[in-house]
Amino acid sequence: MKKLINAVDDVLSESLEGFAAAHADLVRISRSPTFVARAGTPTENKVALISGGGSGHEPLHAGFVGFGMLDAACPGQVFTSPTPDQMVAAAEAVDGGAGVLFIVKNYSGDVMNFEMAAEMLAGNHATVLINDDVAVEDSTYSSGRRGVAGTMIVEKMVGAAAEAGLDLATCQALGQRVNQATGSMGVALTSCTVPAAGKPTFELGGDEMEMGVGIHGEPGRRRVKLAPAAAIAEEMIGAICQSLQPERGEPVLLLVNGFGGTPLMELYLMYHAAAQQCGARGLEIARSLVGNYTTSLDMAGCSLTLTRLDDEMTRWWDAAVHAPALRWGR
Repeated sequence: MKKLINAVDDVLSESLEGFAAAHADLVRISRSPTFVARAGTPTENKVALISGGGSGHEPLHAGFVGFGMLDAACPGQVFTSPTPDQMVAAAEAVDGGAGVLFIVKNYSGDVMNFEMAAEMLAGNHATVLINDDVAVEDSTYSSGRRGVAGTMIVEKMVGAAAEAGLDLATCQALGQRVNQATGSMGVALTSCTVPAAGKPTFELGGDEMEMGVGIHGEPGRRRVKLAPAAAIAEEMIGAICQSLQPERGEPVLLLVNGFGGTPLMELYLMYHAAAQQCGARGLEIARSLVGNYTTSLDMAGCSLTLTRLDDEMTRWWDAAVHAPALRWGR
């Protein structure tokens, strides 16, 4: 294993120290228990958005703490859920009196711990569960579809709505609607290597890929021979459209998300291939984003995400955002 680390046990704490120092104008960190909060929080009379999950998916979630997105993020150890005490402390730190909305990816540990945290909170709160992965109905880590790259789309749109002053129930309903309008699917060309394990999570042959892989390296639909990008995009967009059933002429958001080990040149090539597939289905790509947003450490591969847009969702997507990993309009 070759990684830029000191000691395996210190990877998360030292990474968070660097993150906080690099973005001191935007975020602050709590160390006991650990969470990342937006600088200047709590914001009075604003719904506070909190998310979190295992580390290794950066910039999700801490990179999206800031104006127009999250108020706090709770990082667990690599691929390990954060604990309820982290979530409770984060909620108490950023609650400005309008309630707390938890945005939770559908993984068993995350769901259980966020539910425990919600039970411990005295204030007004609600939850949005993200399950945008169309690849499999159940997986190693989840009961039902997994929450993957569509999470950041929910965080962006609901974050904009909360910033505009919408109440807790309205923000929750928007999050649920965006989640239902979003589908994702991933493909892995290599495994990732968890620092504590020191070796790849799984083995792929030099001419193999994993279709429908999860963001922890968990199995997808099947292992197949490596195919051209156009064929990969055709299968992934086909699976997403089969789930979402978008209508011809309908505007969509297309996100091409890297898993951490894929060059941008290849991600833009995949965008080209995915856009062609959308065009063949009569879909209008009204908004787009390409880059590493929900990663899996050093895995080579990517995911494609489509969101069926309406005027309201488009407005929230376009709204100003200023977070360490996402910034426009401000």
